[in-house]
Amino acid sequence: METQHSAMKFQILVLILLLACMYPSVAQGSYENCCLKYIVGVRKSMRRNIESYRVQETDGGCNIPAIVFKLKRSKTLCADPRQNWVQQLMQKIDGKKTGPK
Repeated sequence: METQHSAMKFQILVLILLLACMYPSVAQGSYENCCLKYIVGVRKSMRRNIESYRVQETDGGCNIPAIVFKLKRSKTLCADPRQNWVQQLMQKIDGKKTGPK
């Protein structure tokens, strides 16, 4: 009976160690889509390549609020949502989606 109890303790210990080793890699993956800093501005030529944007909230693993602009060829730019130029660019993109009135 004692050997079964010891074997079970050992199995639980191994399981806990495996989970502890796997956890950092899972947590690290959640940061891949987070903006960590803002760009200062965007050249007009680059603005033409912006296709869409998404809002990054501070909940979850992301530390700063941001607007993530998606450019052609899957590139992204992170901008401060409080900046006027960011708000104007978002409005322009939203206007393209709805089309002319």
